[in-house]
Amino acid sequence: MDYGQIMVQWYEELFDNYGMKYDNENFTQGTIGECDFLEKEIQKNKNAKILDIGCGTGRHSIELSKRGYDITGVDLSNSLLKRAKEKAAKHKLKVVFQQHDARKLPFENEFDLVIMLCEGAFPLMETDEMNFIILKNAANALKPNGKLIFTTLNGLFPLFHSVKDFLASAPKDGNATYSDNSFDLMTFRDHSITHLEGDSGNKKELICNERYYVPSEITWLLKSLNIRSIDIFGAKLGAFTRKDKLSTEDYEMLVIAEK
Repeated sequence: MDYGQIMVQWYEELFDNYGMKYDNENFTQGTIGECDFLEKEIQKNKNAKILDIGCGTGRHSIELSKRGYDITGVDLSNSLLKRAKEKAAKHKLKVVFQQHDARKLPFENEFDLVIMLCEGAFPLMETDEMNFIILKNAANALKPNGKLIFTTLNGLFPLFHSVKDFLASAPKDGNATYSDNSFDLMTFRDHSITHLEGDSGNKKELICNERYYVPSEITWLLKSLNIRSIDIFGAKLGAFTRKDKLSTEDYEMLVIAEK
């Protein structure tokens, strides 16, 4: 399949002309604590090469670069990458930012750590096959014994709660708002409408479609990619820890896998 010929999807339009306001969203405010956790997971090995898939405006890439790590950030959005490069230049950091579709990554056995945080590419794709390709590319980018750390939507949450009520109760300081949520139990996909205003003041209304996964699915998918060790925990904003047992109260899950 030629992904370049597919019509523009919601996740592409969402981040077009959105680099400035993206950094002010509530879900981007946990960077320091999340990078503290990532450092601990690689035992603060400054020789480690890191790949940040779906890097957005580079918040994790830039923070890790400040701490002395060799990091490459990739994203589909030119708007977000432009903002990332501006931020890196401001801090005089040498972060490599590249525009790539996560379904067509060129990396093979190159990185000690691959991260995909805050739904950075996975699980936003419109089919399960595309989401799997992203996981496969992330695993392929790892060196032997490398580590893949990512967050994804926790399918246990909507089985016990209303996604609509959860989003309605979220802090209102951010830019994007959500409405008309409907969760499909057959596909584990949440369909919703996102309303937001871009950096230039243009207002958008997007029909969104996100895939929730249960832990057993993630485990099976990663095992099919010959990942030897898989641990899954709850994912709290800015407070990742192996002590956080995944529950039905966690909107996201944190996955730590070793090749």
